[in-house]
Amino acid sequence: MKKYLLYILVAAFAVKANAQDGFKHSPNGALYKIFTPNTGEKIKVNDIVTFQIVQKTEKDSILYSSYQSGHPAQVQVQPAGDMMDILPLLTLNDSLMVKAPTDSIFKTQEDKRPPFLPKGSYLIFLIKIQRVQSLAEVMAQAKAESEKAQVQESVLADKYIADKKLVYTTTPSGLKYKITKVGVKPKPLNGDTVYVNYVGHTLEGKVFDTSIEAEATKAGLQQPGRVYEPINFALGAKGVIAGWEEALLLLNEGGKAQLFIPSKLAYGASASGPDIKPYSTLIFDIELVKVKRVKHEPPVAAKKPIAKSTVKKPVAKKPVTVKKKQ
Repeated sequence: MKKYLLYILVAAFAVKANAQDGFKHSPNGALYKIFTPNTGEKIKVNDIVTFQIVQKTEKDSILYSSYQSGHPAQVQVQPAGDMMDILPLLTLNDSLMVKAPTDSIFKTQEDKRPPFLPKGSYLIFLIKIQRVQSLAEVMAQAKAESEKAQVQESVLADKYIADKKLVYTTTPSGLKYKITKVGVKPKPLNGDTVYVNYVGHTLEGKVFDTSIEAEATKAGLQQPGRVYEPINFALGAKGVIAGWEEALLLLNEGGKAQLFIPSKLAYGASASGPDIKPYSTLIFDIELVKVKRVKHEPPVAAKKPIAKSTVKKPVAKKPVTVKKKQ
């Protein structure tokens, strides 16, 4: 029986030893093994690397997979760190396994260690390098894609207006608006608090937000816990998108308008929620319900410049000497 147990222990040790065969140590203690080394230029510090990654436990429980998410990971190579020590050893199309010791990962945050990553265990990363770009190449690509997206946005916006035969007033910033109800009270000024009801939708007709419950119900918009009432904010505090800030200064209290806001006055290159994609033109139907005005200093009249005198000073004449007749 003892010999049998000893055999099991020896076999287990041998399996563990074999499991480490072929692995090398990074300076920070991670183990790595390159499966498909390729020839070519090595990854450099500051390069942008795009790669597929699977993260799992030693028992093969998958914690994350970029294949399943549909989005490869991307990172800029930095001078130090477990992965950063390994990436410069690789080139395009390399694949590898990295075994990172969890004791290092949770060294300063042991209270956050999950039970499926006990002490002495490793976190496994399977990586496939798909793309390597210099920082300059990535910036140039991003600029080209941005310019293309902005052109596409303009084309779609013009088509929308033409198809629906809409007529807007356009401001120098590019904001388009149409007053649908004229208010009878004065316009707000920067510093005033405005109360606004609104319905916002995309060019595709998707309502993404509203302060009006009936409109939310009509659009099938789910906003759990939302209190349906006019939103309020101080103009000029930049608490809302630039298109709103500009438009509300043009609207009299009690008035209504439709706003056609290009992305440069909305969320630009950023997405906002699931419905607002990068470079999205947005449409808002708004009502300026109320204005809470603050005391504004009266405008200071510009002083007229004092005109310079154009009267010429008299020039003293030289005395005329009259000779006496002899």
